[in-house]
Amino acid sequence: MTEIQAGTGAAGVAAPDQVPAIELDGVVKEYVSHGEVVQAVKGVSLAIGEGEFFSLLGPSGCGKTTSMRMIAGFEEPTRGVVRLHGQDVTNVPPNKRDVNMVFQSYALFPHMNVWDNVAFGLKRKKVSDDEVRSRVGEMLEIVDLVGREKRRPREMSGGQQQRVALARALVNRPRALLLDEPLGALDLKLRQHMQIELKRIQREVGITFVYVTHDQSEALTMSDRIAVMNDGLVEQLAGPREIYERPATKFVAGFIGTSNLLSGVVRAMNGASAVLALGPEDRVVVPIKGSATEGDTVELTVRPEKITISTEQPEGDLSMVEGTVSEVVYLGTYNSYAVALAGGAEITVFQQNAHDSTTTAERGDTVWLSWQPQHSYALQ
Repeated sequence: MTEIQAGTGAAGVAAPDQVPAIELDGVVKEYVSHGEVVQAVKGVSLAIGEGEFFSLLGPSGCGKTTSMRMIAGFEEPTRGVVRLHGQDVTNVPPNKRDVNMVFQSYALFPHMNVWDNVAFGLKRKKVSDDEVRSRVGEMLEIVDLVGREKRRPREMSGGQQQRVALARALVNRPRALLLDEPLGALDLKLRQHMQIELKRIQREVGITFVYVTHDQSEALTMSDRIAVMNDGLVEQLAGPREIYERPATKFVAGFIGTSNLLSGVVRAMNGASAVLALGPEDRVVVPIKGSATEGDTVELTVRPEKITISTEQPEGDLSMVEGTVSEVVYLGTYNSYAVALAGGAEITVFQQNAHDSTTTAERGDTVWLSWQPQHSYALQ
């Protein structure tokens, strides 16, 4: 079970005395499948700060959508407590919770134009006509749909439909907005554009966003904090930079971006760092938390963009390994090299295609890979 204190909020300043916007306290969700009990969520405890952009990230079946549905009230925990702004809402129905949800399908009314879609919830609440006009107009301005009020969903692009769905949810002024993979139906370029737009909108309206996605780049781009989930548990909860640069587990290292996972035997200890042997001439230095002794096996990760590739053995206090280039892939802004080590491991290296780049390694070349010791990170 992962326990996290109150969120930092969009401003990034911790507020330990502030009541969290959303709390899951020891939440478990069990289903019965073919006569067997299956745990979709396995005792998750976390707190999301007021005004925070918080992402639940993980592969299909990890429990992220189930966790969100318990926050929304569409699923009831088998055990544990759900709190919204300090109030226990575990058994409160969805329509009585001060949250709104945006789905991947958008669920717009096809027979209504943009204005009527956005105004629908307000009219059901018997809000005055003047206030409807004011709030809908304000929201359409925030999502950049002014001038498109009379269009129907079928006359709009996927990105515009998504903005309508956002405006319809936000116009009710919920204290938190839940988004379940809302960009999944968009093409790559539009999805990347909408990531920036979503973050802008969240900053402008200033409410808590909880975002479910399996896309690492989405979570890294938009989030104040990310909970990486795997098999019903939170494996790591931290800011995007911390998760990318210092993954807590082997799963997180492999799931977030591209990472090289290596294993070596401790040759010697150098203060708080271990010197590992991967091959006869190899030398890998990795900071170690806790203790390690000569002969221990240590698993570590290093990101491809941290590695330098050269045809000559480097000098200095660096981590360095020798290998043979097995593949070179041109990817426009950078080249991706696959380098096979003598022990059987393979390392991926990203080299920027800068105008002054001098490395021209080809398949079959013997090369040296080197990186700063602080860019190695030991895994639990």
